[in-house]
Amino acid sequence: MARNAVQFQKGPSEPAFERQYGTEEQCRAVVIASRWPHGFRCPVCGGTQHSLVKTRDLYQCTSCRRQTSPIAGTIFASTHLGLRIWFRAIYHLTQTKQGISSIELGRRLGVTQTTAWKIKHKLKQVMLERDASKRLTGRVEMDDAYLGGERSGGKRGRGAPGKTPFVVAVETTPEGKPVRLKLRRVASFCGKSISGFAKGSLDPSCSVVSDGLNSSDTVTHAGCSHQAIKTGSGPKAARTPAFKWVNTALGNIKVAITGTYRSINSKHLPRYLAEFEYRFN
Repeated sequence: MARNAVQFQKGPSEPAFERQYGTEEQCRAVVIASRWPHGFRCPVCGGTQHSLVKTRDLYQCTSCRRQTSPIAGTIFASTHLGLRIWFRAIYHLTQTKQGISSIELGRRLGVTQTTAWKIKHKLKQVMLERDASKRLTGRVEMDDAYLGGERSGGKRGRGAPGKTPFVVAVETTPEGKPVRLKLRRVASFCGKSISGFAKGSLDPSCSVVSDGLNSSDTVTHAGCSHQAIKTGSGPKAARTPAFKWVNTALGNIKVAITGTYRSINSKHLPRYLAEFEYRFN
């Protein structure tokens, strides 16, 4: 396999997106088709016969008379915004390579920054939950990294205050091409945290390649094989072929955060990591 066909597929242009999802009716039709691909089915009795309450945009089951909204139980439930705005937000969040700030998203959607921020974090939460249980397989490059910390003055390096540790793992083909990415915040880089990450994110069949961090060897507790390659530090270490894709992913994440978001509150970090992971995958 030369490359990840999904990762490199061409996304829709903005004019193409507007043609497909430019009206409220088009967006609603997509939601209905996704929720009931084989036609309406009552969530209470399972009945398929129904009528449409046009004044409230609800489906009413003929058997039990239960009224159901197409967006009930979805991320759009109870929203006061049109589906067209939500769809445009999804487009900008998934198609912008380096991410998009809530201020810029608000400008593009015609909503306030606060509203745009809430939309973004709801979408990020869905991204986080979508792939949470999917595990990497095969050859996996793994590394540890930090985000945040003291900008000027104070202690530097791993012990700097405010730093948030997270683990990066990239599944590759035997030829070394990237397939999928996993990004997870951890409490620390101790053996217990790395072992927990491996058990939740790596298939036991994985062959993990990591640097010389001692705790990385605990991936074997999840049944994975492990090879440690000590690279040292500095630019030369970052160019080590065995860690090409994990270092590429880390570089892209840090550039996007610096250029787009400037900084990230540690309590929201899992959602931001999920956004980068989703786009990569």
